[in-house]
Amino acid sequence: MSSLDSIKLNTPLPEIPGIGDRSVGAWRRLGLETAGDLLGHIPLRYEQELAEQTIARAHEAVASGETGHLALRGTIEVVRHHRGRRPRTEATLQDESGTARLVWFNAGWLAGRLHPGMEVLMNGRGSLYKGHLQMTNPRFTLLGEAEPVEVSEEDGLRPIYPGSEELNSNRIRRVIAPLLEPLCQQVEDPLPEAYRRERGLPTLAEAYRAIHAPGCEEDWVEGRRRLAFEELLLMQLAVMMRRHQLRDRLKAPALRWDDAVDGRIRDRFPFPLTAAQLGVIREIAADLSNPTPMNRLLQGDVGAGKTAVAVYGMLTAVASGHQAALMAPTELLAEQHLASIRGLLEGSDVRIELLTGARPEAERRAIMERLAAGEIDILVGTHALLTHSVNFRSLALAVIDEQHRFGVTQRAQLRGKGDDPGSVPHVLVMTATPIPRTLSLTLFGDLDVSVIDERLPGRTPPVTRVVQPPKRADVYGYVADRLRAGEQAYVVVPAIEESDLGLADVQSHLRFLEEGPLAGCRLEAMHGRLDAATRDGVMERFRAGETQCLVATVVIEVGVDVPNATLMVIEHAERFGLAQLHQLRGRIGRGTGRSVCALIGEPRTPEAERRLEAIGSTTDGFAISELDLEIRGPGELFGARQSGMPPLRVADLMRDAELLAIARTDARAWIDRSPELADPDERAMRSLVLRRYGAALGLADVG
Repeated sequence: MSSLDSIKLNTPLPEIPGIGDRSVGAWRRLGLETAGDLLGHIPLRYEQELAEQTIARAHEAVASGETGHLALRGTIEVVRHHRGRRPRTEATLQDESGTARLVWFNAGWLAGRLHPGMEVLMNGRGSLYKGHLQMTNPRFTLLGEAEPVEVSEEDGLRPIYPGSEELNSNRIRRVIAPLLEPLCQQVEDPLPEAYRRERGLPTLAEAYRAIHAPGCEEDWVEGRRRLAFEELLLMQLAVMMRRHQLRDRLKAPALRWDDAVDGRIRDRFPFPLTAAQLGVIREIAADLSNPTPMNRLLQGDVGAGKTAVAVYGMLTAVASGHQAALMAPTELLAEQHLASIRGLLEGSDVRIELLTGARPEAERRAIMERLAAGEIDILVGTHALLTHSVNFRSLALAVIDEQHRFGVTQRAQLRGKGDDPGSVPHVLVMTATPIPRTLSLTLFGDLDVSVIDERLPGRTPPVTRVVQPPKRADVYGYVADRLRAGEQAYVVVPAIEESDLGLADVQSHLRFLEEGPLAGCRLEAMHGRLDAATRDGVMERFRAGETQCLVATVVIEVGVDVPNATLMVIEHAERFGLAQLHQLRGRIGRGTGRSVCALIGEPRTPEAERRLEAIGSTTDGFAISELDLEIRGPGELFGARQSGMPPLRVADLMRDAELLAIARTDARAWIDRSPELADPDERAMRSLVLRRYGAALGLADVG
């Protein structure tokens, strides 16, 4: 066992007092491996901790309106266990000055643990109950137990740490408290002193002291602000380094774009482009005609016409003698894109192919040979495009659809598909899930952003109704009438197969509709487990109007375009995210007829209630994205798995939007001045940036 003075920031947990080999697994499950990790384990909140006092003094304090954390020492007099609808355990605590009532609800674990005659220290909040001092669900320590009892000498703030069933906050606090000062003395501040002073920030060591052992609320607020700002600054420095690397170190093919090329491409479209589409096309074409690699995010709400813009970009590549690729997250969406592009380019000489994991091996090999020989102009596919065996002869533009389904790593892999090591393709990423500005600055901060903010002409936004389950029969009666009048519908359910969760599943719900409210109508099932040939057949019959209603999972969330489908029913709507509901609803309203989306749901949480209220109140995807961010938070909306970026530990994008704006401005100026953070006083910052974001953003090779 090490003495406190010998513990370093990289000391493994088993060598730290209070953590033995037997409990180290519980600490590791919280993501903690070293003493330095303990320093970075930030409290969730703080409780006002009053000094240990007599029961009489505590009664007086609570009666006078003081609210805080009480510490009472005494003897257990009586213990009573009450069963029933709301089981509870009651006890009486006595000291020389009086008695206090203790009560625990739903605490069966107390049976056999608490007995009259025990001497204990009780910790918790105090209140008055029928004139008596009461503590509800207090924590207690048996005096004389192996673990020492801490007694505060004065009032203060008690940090409450994120823990687990195995490790509670008190245990974590007892380990961290004696280590705080020795570890803080070893902390190297990555921020140069001049910059820190300019921004009015405490040192990193001061911030850790303030956040783990605050004397008052202002201490931890200031400490947290420093840690949050540093976290946001690191992220923005990484994003700006990546941006600089792409623009200054790499080259892309400069494509031909002039009036002749523009005219030939626009002649391929059987419809006029909107003003918003033309504006975005000009931005993209300007990038493509430049040797600096394009790295652009195209945002457009459902039905804005992003695919036509992507096709324009790909044809610009083909017109210059190069190749283009379009990667989609699902086979269904890839197949939809292939059908749309082939429809637009019917009768042209452009050679288009599809590559997905479902293609037979012989077909895949033949496609890859033709691709490498330059005999395919546009390749549409899924993640299969990223495999090592897929090589282009001259890839000039890579388009990634539904950006939030792919991480930064996949973007980098696709960019690496160029034939020349010194040249990379231009990259266009698209999303129909509008991204709040604060989030786009973090997850997609290395991208330029274009927005199509106009619906295609002739499309009518759907009417949305939130319906309680008892009204289900009315909903399907309405659907049946519209189907008999020649319209088509989607019914979306959350599960493919029946389960113990009681959720509607595809096959059971299909039978229910065929035998009940939609009897006599032509229904088919659609879900992700169908093979490609079956799926193609289902979609072809639905497009042709042979099938009147599709009973489907969220596999139809993106890309499906059937203008005659004017109705959608979403079962268990409370189970879906807000952005997902908006995406699903976007499958209808793609023609001129009146479209209706019925959300059948029974929200059981305030968040689910807010989601359904929000989706019913607006069809504006950008407004919905802001509401989604507010309701679910950025961690839920775009987690590390989807984005490829490590999660934020301290900063909160909603709460710290002002700090993010400052960090972004500072980071841009910093990287303009010092692109590789190579100055001696920047080395600690550079090391942190590469360690935290190097892998996610492909920065490990910088400098």
